[in-house]
Amino acid sequence: MTDESSTLEYESPRTSAPSAGLIRIVIADDHPIFRDGLRKLLSLEDDFEVVGEARDGNEVLEIMREKEADVLLLDLRMPGLDGLSVLQSLKNSGCRSRIIILTASEDKNEFVQAMKLGCSGIVLKQTATELLYKSIRKVHAGEIWLDSHTTAAVMRQFASPSRVGGAERKGRERSPLSQREREIVALVAQGFKNKEIAEKIFISEQTVKNHLHNIFDKLGVSDRLELALYAIHKGFHSELEI
Repeated sequence: MTDESSTLEYESPRTSAPSAGLIRIVIADDHPIFRDGLRKLLSLEDDFEVVGEARDGNEVLEIMREKEADVLLLDLRMPGLDGLSVLQSLKNSGCRSRIIILTASEDKNEFVQAMKLGCSGIVLKQTATELLYKSIRKVHAGEIWLDSHTTAAVMRQFASPSRVGGAERKGRERSPLSQREREIVALVAQGFKNKEIAEKIFISEQTVKNHLHNIFDKLGVSDRLELALYAIHKGFHSELEI
């Protein structure tokens, strides 16, 4: 039995060092029963390895400093530092781990703030287990995970006139995107991979790559997460199938 008086971290029985092909995961949640159940569910997957657990925000930061985690599953509501504060601290420290918010909260304002602070996915606790597995793999591969309901809500938060006018409109004029490029940006924001985008809009995967190269250059973004956040900030909700 784990001693709840100490930081909840441990070495996997498989190996004490990162193993090729394994996604190393840290679970952060203040409910012991939830952590235990989630750890057992994740252990059923051959490519997942839970390398640590935390029950509050301070323990999350301690574990993330010590563990080479690929993915952090982070609750928003925890004692001490809350999830958003943890995200801010990890962002400031240059943490390269991918972070998925795993929460029972449906506060869309919190989701927007989490995306701004660098999380790569948002999964509600009522989500089906298979979708949680998929979200972990997608985020680990560099994609963004937002289900259609959450995407719609986040997009609406950014779609107010104050966010799509003025200086932002001038920015769009300086770096105009074609209709096709806007469509691709919207699909990236939904989490589609290049191959899936190609199939969806009936062009080759290489053409998608070429478009993305041009889009990155026009917008001055460096990765797909920044591109998705651009889509949210610019209110590309009309191009998303939500």
